[in-house]
Amino acid sequence: MKIGCIQLNVGFGKVEENFERAEQFIREAASKGAELVVLPEMWNTGYALEKLPELADENGERTKAFLQKLASELAIHIVGGSVATKHDDKFYNTMYIVDKEGELVSEYSKVHLFRLMNEDKFLESGDQMNRFTLGDIEAGGVICYDIRFPEWLRAHALAGAKVLFVSAQWPTERIDHWKTLLQARAIENQCYIVAVNRISHKVQNFNGQSMVIEPWGEIVWTGTEDEELAIVDVDFSKVDEVRGRIPVYDDRRPGLYAGVVGE
Repeated sequence: MKIGCIQLNVGFGKVEENFERAEQFIREAASKGAELVVLPEMWNTGYALEKLPELADENGERTKAFLQKLASELAIHIVGGSVATKHDDKFYNTMYIVDKEGELVSEYSKVHLFRLMNEDKFLESGDQMNRFTLGDIEAGGVICYDIRFPEWLRAHALAGAKVLFVSAQWPTERIDHWKTLLQARAIENQCYIVAVNRISHKVQNFNGQSMVIEPWGEIVWTGTEDEELAIVDVDFSKVDEVRGRIPVYDDRRPGLYAGVVGE
């Protein structure tokens, strides 16, 4: 499958501009043969958290309509990154997944809120897993800080995901953590990781370096520090090959883990 990774320069609080840029890149990806595209985290507003009452997408209606229209028109699957949404006077960091027929197949609100960026002061956390199928590919999706919780990504892999999509606004100062964590999540879950970060050199500093990592831990592609679109060819048959090489899933002993983890 050809996957388009859209490393977007997200404008702080510039909703109209961000929608325009996202559409340009999605159309470009489709024109270059991408079968699926991935957007970064909070691409509609950036982290303009104090402006959410005026900027957040009411019930996600604009975003869903936008993604569904483009997906059906271009016959392309869209992992819609995440956007700031408003539901019943509460705000969420929400990911929408739309298939190439334009059907909404999953939505997910970020479970682990990042206190260092005050998410917990402005946003509500979700409480549902994000498992879905695009074509014949079993997948899962998480958002940024979620990758620091290996048990959360493992839960998606145990549920059948062969690829985990990660949308993020990961800052430059901790970019080494980003790279290491993503590679570890690919190796331990023996699955593909497709992770798309934003870039920005204003207000907050984000330097891209999005990644696609194979289930053996090999890095297929790393983004630059600039806005870009990369089309990456992914061979999902490698997941079964790697899982057959080292049978981690068969050798798990979950009966022992319950008394150690999760209390």
